[in-house]
Amino acid sequence: MRLPLNVLRRVFSKENLLALLVCLILIALVIFTADSAPLWIYQGF
Repeated sequence: MRLPLNVLRRVFSKENLLALLVCLILIALVIFTADSAPLWIYQGF
């Protein structure tokens, strides 16, 4: 069962690929910055 080319073009349009890229960048930022606690929070203790 093959998908028509129009469906593939609609799914993989420029807007969808750009939105996917932005989403992946945001997820990567959350993952890489979640474990590093800021040191200024602990300066008073």
